[in-house]
Amino acid sequence: MNDVAKVIQLHEIDFEARQRPAPRRWPGEGAASPVTSLTERLAEAAPPPSPRSLGDLVRDTVADGIRGTAEFARRRLTGDYQVDEFGLDEHLLESVLLPMLRPLSELWFRAEVSGIEHLPESGGALVVANHAGVLPLDGLMLQLAVHDRHPKQRVVRLLAADLVFETPIVGGLARKAGHTLACPADAERLLRSGELAGVFPEGYKGIGKPYSERYKLQRFGRGGFVSAAVRTGVPIIPCSIVGSEEIYPKLANLGPLARLLDLPYFPVTPLFPHLGALGAIPLPSKWYIEFGEPISTRAYEPEAADDAMTMFDITDQVRETIQQTLYKLLTKRRNPFTG
Repeated sequence: MNDVAKVIQLHEIDFEARQRPAPRRWPGEGAASPVTSLTERLAEAAPPPSPRSLGDLVRDTVADGIRGTAEFARRRLTGDYQVDEFGLDEHLLESVLLPMLRPLSELWFRAEVSGIEHLPESGGALVVANHAGVLPLDGLMLQLAVHDRHPKQRVVRLLAADLVFETPIVGGLARKAGHTLACPADAERLLRSGELAGVFPEGYKGIGKPYSERYKLQRFGRGGFVSAAVRTGVPIIPCSIVGSEEIYPKLANLGPLARLLDLPYFPVTPLFPHLGALGAIPLPSKWYIEFGEPISTRAYEPEAADDAMTMFDITDQVRETIQQTLYKLLTKRRNPFTG
């Protein structure tokens, strides 16, 4: 066989060898090609998912909303929900009331919450906070913050003033949200039943004070909230809220008009009343809500609740803790609206 024929034969042998499948190799018999899993091979063979169009997103969102509305209506019509002795309707609270507040907290006030770990996961406790802002939006933001940030999504039962429950529509919604009258009897009943109660001891003096006195705590009443905590043996959790003072800066008070309308005050702010309903839109201040370490009341006997001096000492401790935390938060804040 001449040289040309040999070369042609070698090329034919090499081509046939490349067409034959490679022999199976067992472990230890030399290097083998990596084994591809069935999942990987299917993933390689499957075409990449096509991106969802804006129309699909809108359609899915609307569909979810319709399903949620239908489920809500079904439960309301069939009575598949419960209301406790104070009027709390958790189904309405979680399905309607709190979702209405979330955009205000997350997008408008951009609330930052810290110290949520100081709230107990179960059992009674009393949250005591500063009060400000002309309208009591800080109470709603406090309730939302605890529900959304607490691992058990606990509901804060706020102790509110008479005026809240005497106001049409507002009073009924307050009851549905679980709030009750700010009186020692209701406070003790809530705490003994293991609820998380919230109180603003400054009352009208806090939310109605002028802007020039912002973040200066007013007098804490007569310490009724402390006596309720001592009688039930629950911890007191101080809460400091920064940002609420700037939502409606109160520049003046129209006393005669307030007396005519039977209101504690009639505020004049940069936007109200001369802009009418537009003046009711809160300014977009940056909010900080901080829960402090619990103040235990277990060292006191229930009879200590009748000792005025003991109640004064505990009240002063709670008030001073909140005030110092307010000062700390204010020193960290660069601007009331940008944080």
